[in-house]
Amino acid sequence: MEKENKNITIADVADALGVSKTTVSRAISGKGRIGKETRERVLAYIEKYDYKPNVIAKGLAQSKTYNICVVMPGEYDVVDLTFFQECLFGIQEIAGIMEYDILLSICKNNDISSLERIISNHKVDGVILMRTFVEDAQIEYLSTKEIPFVTIGSSNYPGVVQIDHNHKSACRELTSYILMKQLKKVALIGGDERHVVTQSRLRGFREAYQKMGLTPDENLLYLNLENSVLVDKMVEEILEKKVDCILCMDDAICSRVLKKLRMEHKEVPRDVKVASFYNSTVLENNVPSITSLKFDAKELGMVTCRTLLDLIDGLEVKQRTLLPYEVVLKESTK
Repeated sequence: MEKENKNITIADVADALGVSKTTVSRAISGKGRIGKETRERVLAYIEKYDYKPNVIAKGLAQSKTYNICVVMPGEYDVVDLTFFQECLFGIQEIAGIMEYDILLSICKNNDISSLERIISNHKVDGVILMRTFVEDAQIEYLSTKEIPFVTIGSSNYPGVVQIDHNHKSACRELTSYILMKQLKKVALIGGDERHVVTQSRLRGFREAYQKMGLTPDENLLYLNLENSVLVDKMVEEILEKKVDCILCMDDAICSRVLKKLRMEHKEVPRDVKVASFYNSTVLENNVPSITSLKFDAKELGMVTCRTLLDLIDGLEVKQRTLLPYEVVLKESTK
């Protein structure tokens, strides 16, 4: 066998060591009764000959597919794609190490038919949801199935394992910084209120005002701006109200706001200050540089995948994990 450069099997290992295939299987899995010396002999042998278990056979033996499903929303701005890509890179890195493959499902307008088909056909061992909704058909469906799942983003549904950045705290901190600069008129531009992350960012914004004994001007809060036409219209209205600062809930909205300000010949930060509750490569290249919140999307994907694989293996995990953030102060709010 030393001369042959081929994939060896459990049977090959068993024959070479004079033990049963069951003994080899137990040594590899760490389950079942087997002597310490025998286990060490088996493990030393398979390491020497670079034995890799056949994934299909391994899956059948352990009732696993060695696949996980990642559900990506169908509605996103082109700027959002960077976030989802970074998350996927993190998920893939951990999944690959653990010899898992990824099935990608696209869920558009809460249509979960693709997810339902994957689950009903028993194609995966677990699911990662990349976006959460206030009323979430994905979570409601998965909660009725005996399959582990984890959300990227917070959820108000009880018992859901969720991994998120601390958006509320981050938005509260950045808003507090803006208010401490004595900026009296602050406008907030946000996206879809059905998304949990929008609600979290809005709570952080309000808490910053409350902490300083102030009340936000409700006439300067603009939500559900889902396209550039709506954003442009609201920016025109905001400029008429002569605000001191425009706070954008994410990088996609902020990118459009900056474009519209240039079209209106408004200079940042001289004419109006701008900040974003989420950073991206698009904003990083802007002149002037934009004050924003920085989150590590790849780390988010890695932690989420590790958590899901622990769940699949029956290990106990935290119900909610909040990852850190960084407030990056730049030229746009000077």
